[in-house]
Amino acid sequence: MSKNKDKEAAENLMPLEEDLDQASNTKERSEEDEYSSDENSEMINKLEEQKEKFLRLLAEFENYKRRTSKEKIEMLKVAGQDVIKDLLPALDDIDRAEQVMKEAKDVDAVKEGLNLISEKIKNILKSKGLQNIVQIGDDFDTETMEAITEIAAGEKMSGKVVDILEKGYTLNEKIIRYAKVVVGK
Repeated sequence: MSKNKDKEAAENLMPLEEDLDQASNTKERSEEDEYSSDENSEMINKLEEQKEKFLRLLAEFENYKRRTSKEKIEMLKVAGQDVIKDLLPALDDIDRAEQVMKEAKDVDAVKEGLNLISEKIKNILKSKGLQNIVQIGDDFDTETMEAITEIAAGEKMSGKVVDILEKGYTLNEKIIRYAKVVVGK
């Protein structure tokens, strides 16, 4: 029985000890509150400063994004302008060829002129990075070509390009148009 009484007494003391701990913690907290109000205001000031810095940086970043997007749009406009400017002499040649064709009696001279203009345009585009993807007789490549149809061809031309319906091109090693070809089987 004395064990039970001791146990009951210990259980009754536990809540009292907890109340004492809470009371002392409350007293300590009130003393800390006196000291920490200065610290709190200091921390609040620092927090406000950091918040202002963050908002300034955010505004600067938004301005940067807006400025770079404008620059990108301008650069795209100017990039196309360079190619067009380089093609203008070929366009002038085409205009002259049209005038000559109206009066020309020699078809061979007109053909030669058109071939020269064609070569000029091809050279201009090649200088800008344009490359033809495929030639007749090349192996069929699914990465760069679309097979429109297959036709019976000799053993030599099996799996090779027999005809090109639409040329394919790369611009600076990036495919901009896939070749449409006829493949031998």
